[in-house]
Amino acid sequence: MIFPTGPMGLLSSLGAVATVVLLVLFFFSVVSWAIILSKWRSFRSIDKEDMRFLSLYARAKDKEDVRRPARRMDRSPSAAVFVGVADRLLPEAEGPARSQFGQLSTLDAAVETPAVDRQYLDRVVAHIMQDHISKQEAYLPFLATTGNVTPFIGLLGTVLGIIDAFGEIGKQGTASISAVAPGVAEALVATAAGLFTAIPAVIAYNYFLTRIRRSAFRVEAFSIEALNALQARKKPRGGAGDLRKPASPLPS
Repeated sequence: MIFPTGPMGLLSSLGAVATVVLLVLFFFSVVSWAIILSKWRSFRSIDKEDMRFLSLYARAKDKEDVRRPARRMDRSPSAAVFVGVADRLLPEAEGPARSQFGQLSTLDAAVETPAVDRQYLDRVVAHIMQDHISKQEAYLPFLATTGNVTPFIGLLGTVLGIIDAFGEIGKQGTASISAVAPGVAEALVATAAGLFTAIPAVIAYNYFLTRIRRSAFRVEAFSIEALNALQARKKPRGGAGDLRKPASPLPS
């Protein structure tokens, strides 16, 4: 039996089981690389827009002026947190939907708007952050599945290939290297393909998780500062309480 040399010769000599296993691994590899490239571009765009918003927020003297530009930065989680908190603390006076806070502020600027619970705002921030994290984690489970499953698929192909190789040895009645080597080589191709598919998927999955954690920490730090700044702006200016108090009569 002539042993084929080279990758193309080895692939051309594969049996039905090895061919099916390689096709399955090829599907996982193609989809994984498509996800890796797509997520890399997505994370790059998110980080770029988030840094642009944070730079705009740091330069703004009046933080409320950042609200309208932030609405257009829909990929920035920090912008989404700022808009979500600002809409609940300082609702805009214009627009189809006005809350009770906006109505009170337009009637009398000196009247303090109802207080908003800090725990409620923290839950709002957590909900917005979780929504963005869920979007960033989209399709990452497929990478995790690829990294966990494809080595076993390749191992399955190797085991089945070795079984076929020993069966061929039994038919030929000899255990020479020329009879054993082709079947073993064909079987090991499946293991190599499984590892080749799994390694990039595992590396990309861990890398993207690190990017998500880094983004979450950045947004969490920003949300603390934004909450404090917006709540400080929401408080009535000095003297507003004294304007509502009746003047005490002068002593006779």
